[in-house]
Amino acid sequence: MNKNISKHSVFYISILLIVVFIIWGGFFTKNFTNITTITYNFIIDDLGWIYIGVAFFLVLFSVYLLFSKYGHIRLGKETATPEFKTGSWLAMLFGAGMGVGIVYWGVAEPVTHYVNPPHGEGYTAASANTAMKYSFFHWGLQPWGIYTVISLALAYFQFNKGLPAAISSAFYPLLKNRIFGPIGQTIDILSVFATVFGIATSLGLGAMQISAGMHALFGIPDTILVQMIVIGLGTILFIASISTGLEKGIQYLSNIAILLSFLIMFLVLVLGPTSTIFGTMFNSLGSYLTDYVQMSLHLTPFGDNTWLGDWTLFYWAWWIAWCPFVGMFIARISKGRTIREFVIGVLFVPTLGTCAWFAIFGGTALHIIQNLGHPELAKQITANVSLSIFNFFDYLPASSTLSMIGFAVVVIYYITVADTSSYVLGMLSERGNLNPSTKIKITWGIIQSATAAVLLLAGGLTILQTASLVAAFPFAIILVLICWSLVKALRADANSRETKLTKQSKYVEK
Repeated sequence: MNKNISKHSVFYISILLIVVFIIWGGFFTKNFTNITTITYNFIIDDLGWIYIGVAFFLVLFSVYLLFSKYGHIRLGKETATPEFKTGSWLAMLFGAGMGVGIVYWGVAEPVTHYVNPPHGEGYTAASANTAMKYSFFHWGLQPWGIYTVISLALAYFQFNKGLPAAISSAFYPLLKNRIFGPIGQTIDILSVFATVFGIATSLGLGAMQISAGMHALFGIPDTILVQMIVIGLGTILFIASISTGLEKGIQYLSNIAILLSFLIMFLVLVLGPTSTIFGTMFNSLGSYLTDYVQMSLHLTPFGDNTWLGDWTLFYWAWWIAWCPFVGMFIARISKGRTIREFVIGVLFVPTLGTCAWFAIFGGTALHIIQNLGHPELAKQITANVSLSIFNFFDYLPASSTLSMIGFAVVVIYYITVADTSSYVLGMLSERGNLNPSTKIKITWGIIQSATAAVLLLAGGLTILQTASLVAAFPFAIILVLICWSLVKALRADANSRETKLTKQSKYVEK
């Protein structure tokens, strides 16, 4: 009985908090914008080092787990086998972890950094190299390190310890049975709150890009009204997908999205400056790895924080806001894999995939601007980021075909992210129910779509970034505590196993 009360408490309190914010942002937009902006500026100016430190630490912690004595531990029983094939597993975790964001920023971010670099002059070869290096940095090891830690902890406590699939379960070594009380509920409520705003940011970006794509392809006006209609239609589509379940709808959509992504990457690689793309990949990867520690710990205590706040800190906050959702989803699909296999699959493989994406799309765009003499493309992209990938395709052969495939990828990723997030929010708000009811999933689907719509109405991309960063802050601290809890549990298990083996050895000797 108490368990049911706790489960429903998390759901109803989370719903209440989100609805309050929707009403606040929708009807008191100016006040909402002012308060969130003040909070945002305080975090950037005084607490940004926490985001920087936590993101870097989680990468180091993931690498430690990879090479530690715990790497052979299997998620689940020793005889457990993976539920999904490796290809589908990687496709689903990549789609959930990056989704529509990588399509939105794949061209826009490198070009924006090229025009307005963090240091030095824009529109130069040096700023082009810097742009690619920072694009790799923002979409590389840090986000996937964040996802690795939380998803591994959730999978371990769920499959190896038999605890509910809830964020609070990761604190069992520290809190024991208190995870089922008010403290555990608070952790789960914060998880839901951060997740809704992180997902709303992505859905808002996706709606903006779909609207821009319809304008580019079909001449439909790119207005806030059209964006609201896109969110409404998208809600109907992913609610229809929700009813098919994890093994069908989400898996099929993820596989289709990855196949189309590979197709469009291949076409741009072949139709674009192939040699330059490979050169960009190797050069940017080398610069990224060479300057990795300096970039990971970079702050501006004696200078202007604007660029850092708009890009690096926003990204770290965005990934942290996403991580309860992504972590829960990756954990759900990873039973049967060893910790070592898990870290390689979640940290390193997707990082190489995102680097390849940026090298192909961003590298080609910079080649068109810098080497082929088309600075107007840079102006088009910075003037309207949502149209960036469609403006980019105009400078390549078979532009109409590329635009149609690109539009399809955006739409499918949009539905996939909304679908998986509704599924996971149901799990989070029901304290670990692996198969939340369709009613709960539909409720969360409507709530997150409404949140995205309100944030867009309140101020577009700027307010999306601001709300995401503010909502994610408490969860940054939670992530560090999860590392402590996971190590404590792994160490206890290792000691118990060693003691058991010692006793068996003595018994055999006798």
